[in-house]
Amino acid sequence: MAKKSKKRVLAESKVDSEKLYPLDEAMALVKEVNQTKFDASVDVHIRLGVDPKKADQAIRGTVTLPHGTGKKKIVLALCTPDKEEEAKAAGADFVGLDDMIQKVQGGWLDFDVVVAMPQVMAKIGRIGRVLGPRGLMPNPKSGTVTPNIGAAIADVKGGKIAFRVDKFGIIHSSIGRVSFSADKLAENASELITILNKMKPASAKGVYVKSVTVASTMSPGIKVDKSSIK
Repeated sequence: MAKKSKKRVLAESKVDSEKLYPLDEAMALVKEVNQTKFDASVDVHIRLGVDPKKADQAIRGTVTLPHGTGKKKIVLALCTPDKEEEAKAAGADFVGLDDMIQKVQGGWLDFDVVVAMPQVMAKIGRIGRVLGPRGLMPNPKSGTVTPNIGAAIADVKGGKIAFRVDKFGIIHSSIGRVSFSADKLAENASELITILNKMKPASAKGVYVKSVTVASTMSPGIKVDKSSIK
């Protein structure tokens, strides 16, 4: 077992692993115990009382974080020629169709989000096995397959993120960076949890939001008191 660094030991000593922290306190603490020299991501991990194997409980969707994630999203727009100018005007970093598909087939993946028009999805199927495993395949449920390509790109650039429950029933999502104020981190987390509560499946029984934990890159997890989330 690798020996823990002094910084890690110090960080862990400041976090009570048994305590449930109020949301604003948890966000202040995650900033305090951050060990990285770079502007690390702050992530929230939400355990839901769902069975992801059941289609109606495989939670996935999008949320527009009030303060964004702090990371500039590089967007690839796959569209018909008549929509290229609209995509560029909305802020897409790369725009095209056949030429872009060919680049991806050749191993190019210098983008974070793919937005596509419904009528080009048949062509995009050729790169599904490249995009799919990396979570980059456009999907109507995440708002990335739409005829309104300009609006979709603007949403992504404005802080809209996609989320989906994993096979263990947990949502993992970035809600900002350690440079954000604790208030902004708390507001972003609250917005995500509000959206999740609205998506509760009728077939999900018992406690829906089971636990909420926040952590920055390489920091210990901090358990959040659910009753403190507005």
